[in-house]
Amino acid sequence: MNVVVCVKQIPDPAAPAALDPTTHNLDRTGKLILDDSDAYGVEMGLQLASGEGDEVILVSMAPGGETSGLRTALAMGAARAILVSDPALAGSDALGTAKVLAAAIKRAEPDLVLTATESTDGYTGTIPAQIAELLDLPSITFAKKIAIDGSTVKVERQTEAGYDEVESPLPAVVSVTAGVVEPRYPSFKGIMAAKSKQVDVLSVADIGVPEDQVGSVGAGQEITEVSKVEDRGGGEIVVDEGDGAERILAFLKELKVL
Repeated sequence: MNVVVCVKQIPDPAAPAALDPTTHNLDRTGKLILDDSDAYGVEMGLQLASGEGDEVILVSMAPGGETSGLRTALAMGAARAILVSDPALAGSDALGTAKVLAAAIKRAEPDLVLTATESTDGYTGTIPAQIAELLDLPSITFAKKIAIDGSTVKVERQTEAGYDEVESPLPAVVSVTAGVVEPRYPSFKGIMAAKSKQVDVLSVADIGVPEDQVGSVGAGQEITEVSKVEDRGGGEIVVDEGDGAERILAFLKELKVL
């Protein structure tokens, strides 16, 4: 069974974030790390693809041929990776990103595609469903438990009231929540082995996606301005002199809360 896991490499959240002064997009020119939310998908894939001949294949998109985050996932136990890296991808929106990932996923001929519910630097939450639509595959979101039964995937799907039990034929696209499994830490042996594992670095032309559908050229949105959030004010202190309740009610009515 081939399990493809979409992983995103992001700027280190512990470092100060920076924006490109011209495009206002997040600066991704430095070292990138594996998004924590994708570690759960990698671990789930490793647990599902544990039989002889099974493989976990990583798919990612990043600038500058960056592989640092991918090497972390490879050190966890993934077999190989496909990285799409091309200057034409700069400024891609969610749909453009989904088109690139879907084209790369096709090359791996997956039986199951796993993703996080959303990245921690973009938070659109739309890419898993977009990938499924582009690949014409069933989509199951917010999985808290996954099991494979022959050619069927069985999922407990997290809801506000509990969970739904969902079944789908394979192949399918499943997005997983942070609680689906506990990601393993890469061992020293795994880290050393990851250095020699195959990472195919492809361009937009290699995967057959037209350049006018990706990057800032193909994006359906544009960031025109970024401004600093106003500093929070000091608030108002109310001294209750017997009319505290009335003053609070008046304040809430002024805010149109009541």
